[in-house]
Amino acid sequence: MFGYRVPAPDEAMLISGGRRGLGGAPFRVVTGHGKFVLPVFRKVRFLTLSMCESEVVETCVTKQGIALHVRAVIAFKVGNDTESIINAGQRFLSDQDQMSVLTGRIFAGHLRAIIGSMTVEEIVTERQKLAAEVLDTSKTEMAKIGLIVDSLQIQSIDDGDTGYIDAMSAPHKAAIRRQAQIAQAQANQAAAQAEQEAARKQAEYARQTAVVKAEYSAEVDRAQARAAQAGPLAQAHARQEVLDAQTELAQRQARLRQQELVAEIVKPAEAEAERVRVLAAAEAQRMKIQAEAAASYDRVALDRMLIDQLPLIVKEAAGGLSGANVNVLNGADGLGEIAAGLVAQGLTILDSVRQNLNGHGDRHPSGDARPEGEGRPALRGPSTPRPGTEGEEPGEGTSDGERPDPGAH
Repeated sequence: MFGYRVPAPDEAMLISGGRRGLGGAPFRVVTGHGKFVLPVFRKVRFLTLSMCESEVVETCVTKQGIALHVRAVIAFKVGNDTESIINAGQRFLSDQDQMSVLTGRIFAGHLRAIIGSMTVEEIVTERQKLAAEVLDTSKTEMAKIGLIVDSLQIQSIDDGDTGYIDAMSAPHKAAIRRQAQIAQAQANQAAAQAEQEAARKQAEYARQTAVVKAEYSAEVDRAQARAAQAGPLAQAHARQEVLDAQTELAQRQARLRQQELVAEIVKPAEAEAERVRVLAAAEAQRMKIQAEAAASYDRVALDRMLIDQLPLIVKEAAGGLSGANVNVLNGADGLGEIAAGLVAQGLTILDSVRQNLNGHGDRHPSGDARPEGEGRPALRGPSTPRPGTEGEEPGEGTSDGERPDPGAH
């Protein structure tokens, strides 16, 4: 529409003519909307609000007296508030490029002042501190001309031919170089180890492959050998089974024949030997009994004969005393003692006779000498007459089944 003006988003429209602006400014400020402007009577100008850049290249002397060539870049713009726009419009509206020149000069002065209070080491190692101090010192001055600084970047610091920065960085360079060499050596070692591990794995894989191939080949050879030997082995096994069966049959026949021989020969022979042994034992027992019976009969007959002769022996001894001059001192007792003495003498004589007979005639019918009393009863003599038994014959008073024992005196 005729007479209606609208500023761009990054511009401020300044309208001069007519009434004054804020704070007695010679123009009114319009941003973000349009406005009717009377032609001829009003004049419209536009001030940029976009970002501007200024580069500073300055030689500064440090606190140590070392000259440093510093290169910095400043990003700035006109402030968005009306006061900043008025301040900047009054100074740069006719030549807005002067904003970059003036800003560079302002920051160059502040940069020289701040670097002059710092050492090279501080400047190199604390660039952010340097930029912050420059911004702080220039903020008030920049605000007076309506400008605000968004950032300050120290791009480079060079000491020229002095070599101070290089000397200062030499230990670090050496350490970095050493670390680089160590890292390179470690990398080389790791690469060598990796290569060796790869070679070892490759060799191991080749070995395993060769082993597997050899095992497969050996398995194939064994299978082929088993296939080739299957027929002969089967025939040999069959013959072995036949031989085993024949051997078992022969062993069974041998055991059966052995049993038959035992039943036919050994058992009858054992039975016959047992029969002969029993018969021989019975015959020996019979002969023994007969011999003992014969010996017993002979002794009994001898004893009977001696007993029968005993009274005669005593009688003869008494006859010998009839002509003797014997004085009997004790009467009947004395006579009894004499009779007892006669009987004792007769028994002694009888015992002597029996011993003589035993020494010559006590033989077993088989021809072997037998000890006295074995197989026959012992001779028994008449008992010694007791007092008051005068007139009794020796041997009387005993039953027929008892014999006096000649050794009982």
